[in-house]
Amino acid sequence: MLLGGLPRSVNKSALKRSLMADWTPEKRMAVQSGGQHHGLRTPQPLQDKALASPVATERERRPWTLSDFEIGRPLGRGKFGNVYLAREKRTRYIVALKVLFKSQLQKAGVEHQLRREIEIQSHLRHPNILRLFGYFHDETRVFLILEYAGRGELYRELQRCGRFSERRTATYIAQLAHALHYCHNKHVIHRDIKPENLLLGIYGELKIADFGWSVHAPQSRRNTLCGTLDYLPPEMVEGSPHDAHVDIWSLGVLTYEFLVGNPPFEAQSHEETYRRIARVDLRFPPGVSTGARDLIRRLLVRDPAQRLPLGGSVETFVDPGQCRVRPLYWGNAFAPKSTFR
Repeated sequence: MLLGGLPRSVNKSALKRSLMADWTPEKRMAVQSGGQHHGLRTPQPLQDKALASPVATERERRPWTLSDFEIGRPLGRGKFGNVYLAREKRTRYIVALKVLFKSQLQKAGVEHQLRREIEIQSHLRHPNILRLFGYFHDETRVFLILEYAGRGELYRELQRCGRFSERRTATYIAQLAHALHYCHNKHVIHRDIKPENLLLGIYGELKIADFGWSVHAPQSRRNTLCGTLDYLPPEMVEGSPHDAHVDIWSLGVLTYEFLVGNPPFEAQSHEETYRRIARVDLRFPPGVSTGARDLIRRLLVRDPAQRLPLGGSVETFVDPGQCRVRPLYWGNAFAPKSTFR
């Protein structure tokens, strides 16, 4: 059975205890499992107020099916299926329905990865992490019920603009750092932070949208080489064990890419990219401010333990004397006062 349960390597009880430790009863999403389908007993309102509708306090104790949704226009196409705009008929919720084909998942050997992605993402609750409300499946397809991100893919926005201003970059990086700090406190490592895995909500807020390479690792260091080459840290390209510090490296790569328009270690060949990452061969073009360079250098450090922590320190993104961008607060202290509109 494709979705018969969690892989053995995932300690389901430990994962749930860690992820649900600080939830209030109102925030708990009960996942009803049985046979071929899984559904939510108490779906919560979507983050975006423009899309939210009143909901009943208790969902019928029955599995989700495709007949529960009105299917709209396609939102995107992926390697294993498509994503559609959809509306849940009873509550009138607007959601994104991701349709994956089992044959393609099995051919690529990623069933284990999908089970882990569902288990992790369904328990995360953060305004900058895309909600996974539930899933179900039939003979040939798996359906993921996801929060709808109204402004689409950050990758396409970066392509359209070429690069972002310091103010816009600061807003996105603050939101991403806050979400990653939350994940790390739950012992979740994302391991594949890149523009293609980020979406924009209806108000322009950033949302982490893909947990396909994520792992719940409360105590161990990992050895799997995963993610996308341009965003891999030295410890990964050299085959050394890694931990949550890989996400901090990716945050530095994204900061550079948002400001410059391309990743910092991009080269003509994969081999040269590997070498540049291993040497931390960091080169800044003209126009990147002193404050931004300082932040990027503090994130892109070869020694993982020396990278700027997501909690407990405060870094200024640009010279505050310019009065262009407020400081970034790394950790619980920072909370962006506004998002880019």
